[in-house]
Amino acid sequence: MKHFRTIEDRIAIEAEMPWQARPTPSTIYRFLSQTAQAHPARPAISFQLFSGADAPAETLDWAGLHAQVTRLANLLRARGLGPEDRVAYILPNCNEAVVSFLAGTVAATVFPINPLLDPAHIASLLRETGARAVITLRAFPKTDIAQKVAQALKDAPEVTDIIEVDLTRYLRGFKRLVVPMIRPKVPRLEGRTYHDFHAACADQATTLQFEDPSEDRIAAIFHTGGTTGTPKIARHRVSGMVYNGWLGGHMLFNEQDVLLCPLPMFHVFAAYPVLMSAIASGAHIVYPTPAGYRGEGVFDNFWKLIARWKVTFLITVPTASSALMQRKVDADISSLRIAISGSAPMPRELYHRFTAATGVEITEGYGLTEATCLVSVNPPDGVKKIGSIGIPMPYTDVSIRRQEFGDIIECAVDEIGEICVRSPGVARDTCPNGEAHHTEDGFLRTGDLGRVDADGYLWITGRAKDLIIRGGHNIDPAVIEEPLARHPAIANAGAIGQPDAFAGELPCVYVELCEGHQVREEQLLDYLRANVHERAAIPKHIEILPELPKTAVGKIYKPELRRRAIGRVLSGALTERGLAAKVTEVRQDRTRGLVAVIRAEAGCDREALRQTLEEFALPYDMAFDRG
Repeated sequence: MKHFRTIEDRIAIEAEMPWQARPTPSTIYRFLSQTAQAHPARPAISFQLFSGADAPAETLDWAGLHAQVTRLANLLRARGLGPEDRVAYILPNCNEAVVSFLAGTVAATVFPINPLLDPAHIASLLRETGARAVITLRAFPKTDIAQKVAQALKDAPEVTDIIEVDLTRYLRGFKRLVVPMIRPKVPRLEGRTYHDFHAACADQATTLQFEDPSEDRIAAIFHTGGTTGTPKIARHRVSGMVYNGWLGGHMLFNEQDVLLCPLPMFHVFAAYPVLMSAIASGAHIVYPTPAGYRGEGVFDNFWKLIARWKVTFLITVPTASSALMQRKVDADISSLRIAISGSAPMPRELYHRFTAATGVEITEGYGLTEATCLVSVNPPDGVKKIGSIGIPMPYTDVSIRRQEFGDIIECAVDEIGEICVRSPGVARDTCPNGEAHHTEDGFLRTGDLGRVDADGYLWITGRAKDLIIRGGHNIDPAVIEEPLARHPAIANAGAIGQPDAFAGELPCVYVELCEGHQVREEQLLDYLRANVHERAAIPKHIEILPELPKTAVGKIYKPELRRRAIGRVLSGALTERGLAAKVTEVRQDRTRGLVAVIRAEAGCDREALRQTLEEFALPYDMAFDRG
């Protein structure tokens, strides 16, 4: 492994040879085959259905994973799917989800779908991509995935094959006997062919029965956000997927490492920085429960799971880290070396609490679906700037740009502009329809606002595209605003993300009423509960204003709404803690973005004030009255 501590280390890695000269595999199957040949008997993936530290688990070694991927790829090809065809999987975490992802990239183009979406959204995604096969769950207690998929398939007529995974095989003893008797009954659709995942794969060969051509093709597609009626699809080439794995295998992991990954396999974080890095290095991934961090008992057993599996790398997000800090470290976690966090900014106070409790530093990074994920990271063995998203990865160029009188201008050090990215994971034909686009010199315009400091560290200061990021989950404001636009009493609505110490952001909406109309905020909340089809997008705060702030051309001016929300939330947190302080202003700073200005009485507990403010991933300035 190469050291990656400084900008100079990155430059040295790039100076060894151009990326195109790196001897990397040209297909995902060859990528996996290399690891299976190098480490056949070493553990590759493990899954436990329940969260207990002594719960039964199934482990596939690299040879076994390779064989299962080969069998499923042969099955997909035997069913008539080719490289241009889409095979969707709608699964919780399990070993079959990993096999489905890899086999889908080998035989066809794989399409992971969030199983938490409602049937209408699932059907919309299937239709938009023209998926011909779906891999999903057979009906199982305590999950409605099979029922939702069955409903979605009624509106997705191009899907001809449904391959079902039965989680019953992970059960032991009495439960394994009882579940088939209490399994919910889900009707099967006429004209579709249903297959049992393992029975159908068992009939297939463990050598690939079709040609695996060396071409840098689109092998995976991911949906971004998932909360709007119109699907937004990002397409990923083999080269970008392998690049993500090369980064992890080249600079972070080796075959002795164990990664605990409670993130879902329908997300790029789990699919690329984690799974591809494990393939590149031969590391072992552990998936605790189908629901990952949301699984019953996962947080309560978390430290014991680290001890059980001798975990060296923890994959986390700020909301999960915050929940973990509410549990005592009750096991030997001395094997743990690093916690890698992404998806949302990490509050300073949470960072310090985690380090104090575990002895392990959190390494924050940045990636996005449109760039096949990884962009930058705080060096695991170097200087970490809390709140920053670190140094761009080797072979990744980051440019901060702003528009001035129609010209695009490169920003100076610490000047805020749009973050633009160019890397092996970025290609002109991979962006979702119209949501992101490229510059003439090949940079992806991310829609995120940020700056680069004098040391080369990247900082996010806002989002030009206004997405609300709740615990790493992207919510398009339109999913809240559009139903309100149909309400007879509403003239205008502006949805934003208000700061939250746990989730990073929570959806919030401000509304302006039509003249002569009256409605209560509680009534609007009930209306949104009935008309917003994803629970995560239902606002946590609704406020009626006499008039929404607007630009000169009449567009709702959301920075002003964010100022209101920041002042309200932070002032409320200070009052709740009994601190004699309040937000007097939220101002726009050239290098820090929106900054909360706090005024405190002379006798205010300064340490308690600091700790309260640093629970939020927001910059702030404090001033104290003279005593």
